Amino acid sequence: MNRVTFDSELHQLNQSLITMGGMVEDSIEKAIIALKKQDVALAQKIIEGDDAIDDQEHLIEKKCINIIARHQPLAIDLRTVSAALKVITDLERIADHSTDISELVIGMAGEPYIKPLIDIPKLSDVAREMVQEALNAYIMRDQILARTVIERDDEADFLFSRITQDLIALMQQSPATVPQGVSLLQVAKYLERVADHAVNVAEWAIYVTTGIHPHGSEMK
Repeated sequence: MNRVTFDSELHQLNQSLITMGGMVEDSIEKAIIALKKQDVALAQKIIEGDDAIDDQEHLIEKKCINIIARHQPLAIDLRTVSAALKVITDLERIADHSTDISELVIGMAGEPYIKPLIDIPKLSDVAREMVQEALNAYIMRDQILARTVIERDDEADFLFSRITQDLIALMQQSPATVPQGVSLLQVAKYLERVADHAVNVAEWAIYVTTGIHPHGSEMK
């Protein structure tokens, strides 16, 4: 394997991952802005922009396959490339959840919210930060940062639980709030799943460095 060429291609792969991660983080942030402002036009842009994220996923996938085919990397190099294939799957699913939220925004258009949006934006911030930190942990091979992301999942779960309890209580008190309450519950669930995908990325970051996945056996 030509080490210089391989390192250059690995750098390009990482840059592509950073680009995709930025696109995904932007889609989450804008989906919640659309929710808060009930901005249907912005929600529609997010839905339409999902194709660009899918294209980036396919580009990275091709790069990974080409690197493996041309260089036949071993040990940590192979782990880095194979984990990238897993990471882009999680990033693509996060983008899908941004689209799901945007579709719900459109469905709730023109309806006054049944309660102020306080914890949902907080959950969005936590989930988006987890995505950013998890990707950084993968790029920098930072186990400590990766484990911090995994620990933050409890914070996301707590906010999701509080949102769920508040909305269920409100719907029980006033049946008229049920349709929108269910939609807001779905928004919260999608954000909770975003946090779960961030944890997945963090776990792959640990695997790259150690060869051991937190939920699996040694993989060399």
